[in-house]
Amino acid sequence: MGLISGLLTLPLAPVRGTIWLAEQLAETAENELYDEKRILRELMDLEMQEAEGAIDAGERLMREDDLLERLSIARQRNAAPGRRDGVSRG
Repeated sequence: MGLISGLLTLPLAPVRGTIWLAEQLAETAENELYDEKRILRELMDLEMQEAEGAIDAGERLMREDDLLERLSIARQRNAAPGRRDGVSRG
């Protein structure tokens, strides 16, 4: 970036910083949401909660469906060519 364009766009720096921060937060949240190991732990936790009587079968099935959907998406994302980090998680 040249000196003139740098000076002219300087007032936009806080906006660019805010946008960058929002993108980083969104990426982190998405990575956590679709972390296969985390999803598998949550599925095991559901089984234990039902076995302990903390939740009923209906609640477990509803939450399990959501987790299985997330797991499916996570596996599709990990199998997709061109992942940013180039690493398959799983």
